[in-house]
Amino acid sequence: MKKILIALMLTGTFGLSFAQSDYYNDYRRSISDINWQSVAADLLLSVSQTNQLNSLNDRYRDYDSWNRTYVSHPDRWREDRYNEIERILGREKYTKFKKNYYKGQNPVAVYNRNKNNDKKNKGHKNKEYKMNREKRHHH
Repeated sequence: MKKILIALMLTGTFGLSFAQSDYYNDYRRSISDINWQSVAADLLLSVSQTNQLNSLNDRYRDYDSWNRTYVSHPDRWREDRYNEIERILGREKYTKFKKNYYKGQNPVAVYNRNKNNDKKNKGHKNKEYKMNREKRHHH
């Protein structure tokens, strides 16, 4: 019985850490997928704004530092990050940023939708697997 409980606890721990790392990977992509020098040039950012953006992008250099902040609410990074970007850029430049880099959509919504699309795709693959497995059994 103890072995089963330990196995279940470990499974839960690894399952949670996997989910956490997915959020962290989204966070890292929110930085690496954008050329921030181009953002600064396109939006005519001041040196101060550029430095603040660079500092924001360097805030969590590794998973452990990110996880210490977001361990309880891993999806909160989106709101925190994009609220901070809006504060740095100001409303007008933030609107241009969203238009240029997120097709005018709220970046938080884009990441939430991507997260949900990943879940749908995983579910869809599982359905395909089940259907193929059922077909094999019927022949």
